[in-house]
Amino acid sequence: MQISDLPYPDPGVPDARSGPRFLLWLGRGQLGGQLKSLCWGMLHFSGVAGLPYAVGLGIGAVADREPNRLLLVGALLLGIGVAISVGDAMLHRTAVTNWITAAARVQQLLARKTAELGSALTRRVAAGEVVAVSTGDVEKIGWFVEAVSRFLAAVFSIVLVCVGLLFYAPELGVVVAVGVPLIALASLPLLPRATKRADVQREKAGKATELASDTVAGLRVLRGIGGEELFLGRYREASQDVRKAAVRSARMWALISAIQVVLPGALMITVVWYGATLVSDGRIAVGELVAAFSAVATLLYPLRHFEEIAMAYSFSRPSAKRAARVLSLTRTDAAAGRPARTGPAKAPAAGGDLYDPRTGLLAPAGRFTAVVCGDPDLAGRLAERLGGHPMDEGPGADAESDAQAGAEAGADSGADSGSGAGAPSVLLGGVALDELELDTARTLVLVQDKDPVLLSGTLRELFDVPASGAVDSGAALGAAQCTDVLDALLQSAPDGTEDPMDARITERGRSLSGGQRQRLALARSLVTDPEVLVLDEPTSAVDSHTEARIADGIAALRAGRTTVVLASSPLLLDRADRVVLIDGGTVAAVGTHRELLRSEPRYRAVVTRETDEEQRLGGLELTELEEALTEIEESA
Repeated sequence: MQISDLPYPDPGVPDARSGPRFLLWLGRGQLGGQLKSLCWGMLHFSGVAGLPYAVGLGIGAVADREPNRLLLVGALLLGIGVAISVGDAMLHRTAVTNWITAAARVQQLLARKTAELGSALTRRVAAGEVVAVSTGDVEKIGWFVEAVSRFLAAVFSIVLVCVGLLFYAPELGVVVAVGVPLIALASLPLLPRATKRADVQREKAGKATELASDTVAGLRVLRGIGGEELFLGRYREASQDVRKAAVRSARMWALISAIQVVLPGALMITVVWYGATLVSDGRIAVGELVAAFSAVATLLYPLRHFEEIAMAYSFSRPSAKRAARVLSLTRTDAAAGRPARTGPAKAPAAGGDLYDPRTGLLAPAGRFTAVVCGDPDLAGRLAERLGGHPMDEGPGADAESDAQAGAEAGADSGADSGSGAGAPSVLLGGVALDELELDTARTLVLVQDKDPVLLSGTLRELFDVPASGAVDSGAALGAAQCTDVLDALLQSAPDGTEDPMDARITERGRSLSGGQRQRLALARSLVTDPEVLVLDEPTSAVDSHTEARIADGIAALRAGRTTVVLASSPLLLDRADRVVLIDGGTVAAVGTHRELLRSEPRYRAVVTRETDEEQRLGGLELTELEEALTEIEESA
């Protein structure tokens, strides 16, 4: 794999059962690059390992006054120098390639998982953890993957030096062969403590990042209530905790580095002292002592790779664990108790009803269905579920609220609804959405949540989304009542911009008001023209007059298409063909808006915001009216 070939056509299916398994899967995925790096590393380190012997041969040639042999040694040193230079350059090139390709693979996997889970991701994994995984963790994982081949090449050179010394100078070779493994393994007892401290540092850094992102996102609100300094103070405390944890972690790694310096130095002193004794006794030649000393000196370089691989693994293991946790999340309900699927289901025929077995919600094909929930959080989870995301899946979810909703659904919906732990996914035309290919499910059902995001770019780029082509941007903007939004974009555009479609939108649409952003997002959803469109509070930030016109626009533009709107606004509900009341996690009533206002106190309480006393008085008025009508009928 070359860097020019990135991104991967298919990053593959990761082994996300644990962090080490994920690292092993990454390594297996680029064996070719690892072998290239290993081969160049062996060439480089073999040159480094052979240098002391060549120096020893040269000294021996000078001592024996053999110029021809000295010339041969010079040629040998030249060849070793070329091997060291070429091997080092290509080792660096291939190792960095391994790093970048591994990081790119992880980023592609994370991007694919983010697209698969959508907004459900941040409800199941903390926002700070998502940021940490997609930034720093990717780099640390790539570091370990590229360090493996260099470490193996370093091990090869160390073994080569030790074996060579055993044959070249057996007395000194035994000392080196015994001392080098002790040096390599000396820091192992300290690694668990160093890893623990590094984990504490990363945990504190993740919390600080999450606190910072929350503070920045809510800065306007914090300034309004005078809480800016309070949260900045909290962030200062969190950042100081991170600094202290980093210092404690650095102290342990400094100790490990010191061991990697002191012990090789002690070995070198031992070799020189013992070798000088052997030379004075006439048991070895001076050239052999110089060769042994040079060999031990050159071992300092490959021995540093033991420290590097220990650090790389210690830092990458928790990073890989976090990445594996995110990548193991699925959009299917793992607790549903359904048999495993052998492959994706076939897409349903056009014109099927949308049905949620858990709540009993039915959205007939081609009709405008409004859903009223007393709990806004339940409405948001229901919207995600209608898009193929079960409401209670995955670690990190709101377990308490979801469990309560599931218990209520199981108590009220009965056996036919299929609620509870065995509840299947939402069905479209009788086919479970989570059994479809993700692209197919997204094409059939589009969910716009209550806080949609606008990406920076021109308005034309905003509407450059997969669509059926049946609805153009002008019709969608008109239905969403975006005339004033276009005027605002033109006024803020550079001189010479005449087409509002060429006007630029700032990051997340921050230059626009909440209502303007909401209407642009609604227009974008209308342009896609999916078979089923699910809108969660699409007009919560607009005034009543605009809301009435938007309701008419949605009803007209989506005529003959299945549309589900989760809202409590009477202006929207009155335009719906069918209104469904969700109470206690299941369908409580179905009818038109006016019918439910007359007959369903729970519906009236949600839509009109009536108090308990107002509900009681309203019930008395209805009772008196019914008694009067009965008397009139009897007298007639």
